[in-house]
Amino acid sequence: MSSFEGRTALVTGASRGIGLAIAQSLVDRGARVVVTARKADALAAAVEQLGGPDRAVAVAGNAGDPEHRAEAVRTAVETFGSLDHLVGNVGINPVFGPLMDAPLDAFRKILDTNVVASLGLVQEAWKAWMAEHGGSVLIVASVAGLKSSEGIAAYGVSKAALVNLTTQLAVELGPKVRVNAVAPAVVKTRFAEALFTGREDEVSQQYPVGRLGTPEDIGEAAAYLLGDGAGWVTGQTLVLDGGALSRGPI
Repeated sequence: MSSFEGRTALVTGASRGIGLAIAQSLVDRGARVVVTARKADALAAAVEQLGGPDRAVAVAGNAGDPEHRAEAVRTAVETFGSLDHLVGNVGINPVFGPLMDAPLDAFRKILDTNVVASLGLVQEAWKAWMAEHGGSVLIVASVAGLKSSEGIAAYGVSKAALVNLTTQLAVELGPKVRVNAVAPAVVKTRFAEALFTGREDEVSQQYPVGRLGTPEDIGEAAAYLLGDGAGWVTGQTLVLDGGALSRGPI
């Protein structure tokens, strides 16, 4: 198990679900974390769960706002003295259905929030700390970005862009900074409820491991990719899908 003692991580979209589980996994290994999300009250509860202000601080705001991203990065450096690890976990999916019916303004918003804001966050972290001191970055993509995905095609396109962004950044930022991604399948979070609510047993049968993912599954994988144990791993997307892609369509 990698130690994160004395290190600082910034985790976006971390008031609940996958983001909070990643933050918890890092705190459990000794890290201090800065967590972001839109709702201040949910973030306050997350900070308490993570151990209070000695271990975690929150910055509420919209990931699409450049000033919010700069504030989050600045808070990490000023509060804890470094920014060693960055996790981009912001993602929206306001459109359900085929791309031929997708409102283009909504499609633009998905790309802006899921992709452009992710790049902007890495740019901020690079300029403020990582270019000089190094570090590691993790981007939360999705298996929806690796295959066609009925009903969530617009979201899938944005996640495919993140997979490629990961490889591009790994080359540009190396050797100072490693950049990897995770691509989860269906994880039991509020965000993914529409994909399994009322039929969890049926959906679970599509996974060779016999169950859906949990946020903790993603948190453990994130800690590996961010930590020293993955020191020779960069530009990779780790599929976390319970074996579903090996079987076929999900």
